[in-house]
Amino acid sequence: MAKRDYYEVLGVSKSATDAEIKSAFRKLAKKYHPDLNKEPDAADKFKEVQEAYEVLSDEGKRKTYDQFGHAAFDQNMGGGAGGNPYGSYGGFNTSGFGFDDIDLGDILSGMFGGGFRNKKSQNRPTKGEDVLYKMEIDFKDAVFGTKKDITLDLTESCSTCDGKGGFNEKTCETCHGSGRIVKQQNSLFGVFQSQTVCPDCGGTGKSYERRCTDCKGQGKVRKRKTVTITIPAGVDTGTQIRIKEKGEAGFNGGPNGDIYVEFEVRDDELFNRNENDLYLILPITITEAVLGCTKDVSTLDGDIKLTIPAGSQNNDRLRIKGRGVPIVNSSKRGDLYILLNVLMPTKLDKKQKKLFEELSETTLDDHDKFKKYKKYFKK
Repeated sequence: MAKRDYYEVLGVSKSATDAEIKSAFRKLAKKYHPDLNKEPDAADKFKEVQEAYEVLSDEGKRKTYDQFGHAAFDQNMGGGAGGNPYGSYGGFNTSGFGFDDIDLGDILSGMFGGGFRNKKSQNRPTKGEDVLYKMEIDFKDAVFGTKKDITLDLTESCSTCDGKGGFNEKTCETCHGSGRIVKQQNSLFGVFQSQTVCPDCGGTGKSYERRCTDCKGQGKVRKRKTVTITIPAGVDTGTQIRIKEKGEAGFNGGPNGDIYVEFEVRDDELFNRNENDLYLILPITITEAVLGCTKDVSTLDGDIKLTIPAGSQNNDRLRIKGRGVPIVNSSKRGDLYILLNVLMPTKLDKKQKKLFEELSETTLDDHDKFKKYKKYFKK
């Protein structure tokens, strides 16, 4: 099978700088390294990338390749019958290929998080994990704010051993204080060398003559805690508040994580909420709509007298400014909107029926809405 162009293999142009070639190689080497990539063709792609970099990273070899292509290296790379098409590169000897500055621990750390931190970062004070707590609250508690207690199971530093996990600190005998274990593995493609976090000290490079029995050497214990939170006025479903440094215990003396409380607000029987505005449906009779009236209306702050103008229509909206929901961390409030729902009578006595028959003689010729559609209606 014909070999692919080395520039194509690394995904760079023929005018690429040495730095661009090295950067491309590092990314692809991490991507296809057989210790990290378990796809069937990963080893072949790794060798291909390695071979391309060996040539293009050397100024002399690169010039030769640019002039003569793969043919210039066929003999040197053992391309004869029965030979290894990758020559001395088949054993994955990484010296001279730029792997001296590629740390497998760094690769794994970037892919899988803190489990592969180096010794320096392993001993650095680190903030603990944050906690998300979802809380259902009543409508009026969300509107006016209140205080609530929440109970969670959280880790905290062990007070017996001051969070160390043991007593009489000493250098870890397994990793000799490096925090890492170097492993070598033979394969068909050569010898692979990798580093993993020391299983005995967890990467700290330290061990203890006597393990703490209270925390079982973990340096942390799990306890049930009750935290009082202040719910600000105006929160809504999806609103989050942060309780600083009340979450999981930190590492190596680092601060605790935070608690994030996310609210779900129950619906109210009377009010409908849209952000900070409230909507209230007010039923009125047809005579109240025609003649106008004054109604007692419930608001969050108590009942008020509301004047319904004469000639009001169904679904008319009356605004009461500043009687809505408080805006979180603000002195301002939304508005309350009263939606008129004009109800038609379903049963009439003879006297009422006669009155409506007299009303039926009322003309709508002067009504603004009737004028617009008059030409479409028959008398």
